[in-house]
Amino acid sequence: MSFTLTIGQAAKNFKLPATDGRQYTLDDFSDARYLVLFFTCNHCPYVTGSDELTRATALKYQPLGVRFVAINSNSKNTYAEDSFEQMVKRMEQHKFPWVYLYDESQEVALAYGALRTPHFYVFDEARKLVYTGRAVDNPKDIAKATVNDLDRALQELVDGKPVSVPVTNPIGCNVKWEGKDKHWMPADACDLIWNK
Repeated sequence: MSFTLTIGQAAKNFKLPATDGRQYTLDDFSDARYLVLFFTCNHCPYVTGSDELTRATALKYQPLGVRFVAINSNSKNTYAEDSFEQMVKRMEQHKFPWVYLYDESQEVALAYGALRTPHFYVFDEARKLVYTGRAVDNPKDIAKATVNDLDRALQELVDGKPVSVPVTNPIGCNVKWEGKDKHWMPADACDLIWNK
């Protein structure tokens, strides 16, 4: 069994607090035609390096019924900068066009099989997974990026076409698991074979 969610699987439900003071479940986004859930954090250079591109992609597809939802599952004890308080400050500063959820128990990251920050999951109208992986091939320095896999997947989805490259290798920092070394990954995650 693969550690991470596989193509065709249904989105997993959750109930998580957001930086706006509300609690959200998967059903709270049922008005969106398509849903992009992505695991992210406050500090990772692969996240901060591509934040504005992610913002641009979210705004581009928002009028077409695509909703972006961010989830931070990093342990604040492993990396203090990823605390909920810092999440609130980050949203106040940057005003990103997505809800920012906190997965303190890390149960949602485990349910989805989040490998990196950032790691994107795109779901269709039936909330079945149609794309998982990276946004671009160089999230740390988007000026050097040559491929935008997330944009291509979303464009194909809204055009009613099958996603031509449904799985890519997420590029970023490891999820910071509670009680583990900063570079630790679940053993079964290391065995994944990805389409590059």
